[in-house]
Amino acid sequence: MSLLTDAVVRTHYRACNLCEAICGLEITLDKDDQILTIKGDEKDPLSRGHICPKAVALKDIYTDPNRLKQPIKKTSDGWETISWEEAFTEVVSNIKRIQNKHGKNGIAVYTGNPAVHNSGTLLSGPGLLKALGTQNRYSATSADQLPHHFVSLAMFGHHMTLPIPDIDRTDYFVIMGGNPLASNGSMMTVPNVAHRIKNIQNRGGKVVVVDPRKTETSKIADQHIFIKPGTDALFLLAILHEIVWDIKFGNNAIFLEEDFEEFNQFLQNYSPKKVSAMIGVLEADIKTLAAELMKAKTAVVYGRMGLSTQEFGGICQWLINLINIFNNNFDKPGGAMFTDPAFSLYGSAKKGYKATGRFFSK
Repeated sequence: MSLLTDAVVRTHYRACNLCEAICGLEITLDKDDQILTIKGDEKDPLSRGHICPKAVALKDIYTDPNRLKQPIKKTSDGWETISWEEAFTEVVSNIKRIQNKHGKNGIAVYTGNPAVHNSGTLLSGPGLLKALGTQNRYSATSADQLPHHFVSLAMFGHHMTLPIPDIDRTDYFVIMGGNPLASNGSMMTVPNVAHRIKNIQNRGGKVVVVDPRKTETSKIADQHIFIKPGTDALFLLAILHEIVWDIKFGNNAIFLEEDFEEFNQFLQNYSPKKVSAMIGVLEADIKTLAAELMKAKTAVVYGRMGLSTQEFGGICQWLINLINIFNNNFDKPGGAMFTDPAFSLYGSAKKGYKATGRFFSK
């Protein structure tokens, strides 16, 4: 036996909570419960043994001598350790003082990321937010993904009905405004995304990145299409123009709703030829991508933070859904699919719909 094997008293399994990928971990400890190793759990069905340097560094966070384990208060003499009771009293009294003077909106709240990996936040957060009564609430969601939720609410009836790319079965993957090699697939949980992209390519598929900048993901993609920042909606309209034209006049002609003709006329304003100069993408490249999307056995378009955090973020996410729907790759294997969560969130559908449009910034 190795010295390490002799030292291991027990092994436990956890999930890394540092990002959305939530990779499975295998952690070994000695007789004093000191961490010996942290490695990927090869039996985890999602991460399949993959972890990134952040997970390995969890030991450093846990054992850091500067790690805060109890409240501290800044005084004229520096930082002073106080009890939890003192900390709660201090916070509550100051919240009351500020809101009495400036109103409920005098307090702002930011919930960290990923909040869904913290049971305390999930269970206690809603009650605290309701008690504070402030409109100034910020989170990772408000910073980069609200267009996803708003479009899902408007199109599918609930803000959590979010279509996710089926990366493990798709044959043609278009990534817009996202860098999953860095994020591990934000709004699309995919640990070891580089391996999954390579699998698409190994089975004869294609990965296309549409982004103004060269990213880690674009370096391993089959094609990188540079685009002028903020013009993604025009690009998507041009792609949709080609798909709808094929539906109406091509071999895939199908019967659609009566107002389809009006929609088709609207799209004539956004043909590849008309938008090419505005977005900095060749007309031929737009047409080729659209043709390849339609020709692929399965295909999916995925748009992330770069699309959401711009003037036309909501329109971009709406157009992506339309492209996946019109291209017959919606809620199907290899396309954009709805998830099957452990428990349903749909009970708040009506409340969510009524919650929109309540507040406006001045």
